[in-house]
Amino acid sequence: MADELVNVNEFKELAREALPKMYFDFYAGGADDEYSLRENVEAFHRIMFRPRILRDVSRIDMSTAVLGYNISAPILIAPTAMHKLAHLDARAAAACNTIMVLSFMSTCTVEEVASSCNAVRFFQLYVYKRRDITSLMVQRAERNGYKAIVLTVDVPRLGRREADIKNKMIAPQLKNFEGLLSTEVVNDKGSNLEAFASGTLDASLCWKDIEWLRSVTNLPILIKGVLTREDAIKAVEAGVNGIIVSNHGARQLDYVPATISVLEEIVQAVRGKLPVLVDGGIRRGTDIFKALALGAHAVLVGRPVIYGLAAKGEYGVRRVIKMLQDELELTMALAGCPTIKDITRNHVKMGHERLNSML
Repeated sequence: MADELVNVNEFKELAREALPKMYFDFYAGGADDEYSLRENVEAFHRIMFRPRILRDVSRIDMSTAVLGYNISAPILIAPTAMHKLAHLDARAAAACNTIMVLSFMSTCTVEEVASSCNAVRFFQLYVYKRRDITSLMVQRAERNGYKAIVLTVDVPRLGRREADIKNKMIAPQLKNFEGLLSTEVVNDKGSNLEAFASGTLDASLCWKDIEWLRSVTNLPILIKGVLTREDAIKAVEAGVNGIIVSNHGARQLDYVPATISVLEEIVQAVRGKLPVLVDGGIRRGTDIFKALALGAHAVLVGRPVIYGLAAKGEYGVRRVIKMLQDELELTMALAGCPTIKDITRNHVKMGHERLNSML
């Protein structure tokens, strides 16, 4: 069946069949009315191409670098929580010559993933009320060869995810915290995961804490969860090493804009002082091209990777990444761009620009 799949969207139904309903809903769902969840995907559809012709595209080079690490294409594996097979994501990342961001909430330990392969790995970080646990996790990541910290900043509290409430979502015991913290909570009113997050996440986290994080690690810090030019400017002032434009897969605050629709605003705000990456709603190689044209250095892909993993294990993850790479390569050829550096803002037209041209 997997050999018959022609795009990454088709892995979703296979994942629905493979996963228990509680866990499929956890990965597939968004916050509240799920407006932003739909908009993350649909906003890409409103961006049109302006292809250039008669360019030599006999050879297409998709390679690029993120924080100095060379990768075969501008596609990273985003952090996804609470699946037991993160080491397979890492092996697939190594096979595809890309970077994996390990979730802070992974059910595999930092050490297990590090020992599974030689992929370049970044480590996603949430800041807990118990800063000693946060600091320890950062030190473990650094000691085990992780190359950057991805500080997730859009979760002072967990968003209202109604599917998780209905399913009474269970927070599994996370091996990274064995002996440090229990994820067992008693909550009869809905999602146990929400109850766990409320008891552990540090809602006082603010800009001055970037300096605290710098005091406990020598690794570069990317900040994930930026959606406005104002916060992009603050990120530059705070001295972080990169920004990830993200609305947490539309799982936090509903009715925030699609990430692709605010990407250019943030790119312009940082003025080339640090790299800007983006996640959210990326399902096609054409989506990746559009993000690059609007100034992204690379994209992160989350749900499609999880669906591929659920459906076909490591092979499924590799297929998802390969499909996106193949689609990007074809898009670059048809748009007249032999290298990533050839992709410019002139290659796309936003929906509002098309409307203005008709007035």
